[in-house]
Amino acid sequence: MFKKSILILSTISILLFQGCSEDKTKKDPNSMIASSEYVLTDTNNKEYIVKKIDKGFMLVGAEDKIVIFDIFATWCPPCRGAAQHLSSLQEKYKDNLIIIGITIEENIQNEKLVEFSKTYNANYILVNSDQNRRLSNAIVKELELGERFPIPTLAMYKDTKLINHYVGATEEEFIDSDIRNALGK
Repeated sequence: MFKKSILILSTISILLFQGCSEDKTKKDPNSMIASSEYVLTDTNNKEYIVKKIDKGFMLVGAEDKIVIFDIFATWCPPCRGAAQHLSSLQEKYKDNLIIIGITIEENIQNEKLVEFSKTYNANYILVNSDQNRRLSNAIVKELELGERFPIPTLAMYKDTKLINHYVGATEEEFIDSDIRNALGK
């Protein structure tokens, strides 16, 4: 009788503890996104997917274009100054260039980005996504700028290859020259 009671108690204990154990099959929604893929959303809720390939980054659907990632903040004076120059380059090379402004500010309202765009003539894509920080950190890591990197930081890619990067206020002519070289002009 005693052995039977111990066996029953052991079985109940095993079932009880298994029932309380963590379900290893459940996935965190963020883990569903591949670690090399970033889903960004602009102020109009349009999604852009950026993939990390080797040491470079590619905007899905823009494989034949130059992509500039502008890592910035709305409160940053050099970032504000760069916005008009980036818009000028976006207009000049509209068929061959896509500029994506990635704010490092967390929980910023879309209205603040729209206001930044209007005030500083930032006429290019501005994204406001929970993936912003993750992507900007990945880009900066590849550029070996350290954890506390300066802004604005611009990284220019074509066909997933880094063309050049710029830190701080940069003359439009330097960026323009690199764009022309990348286009073979």
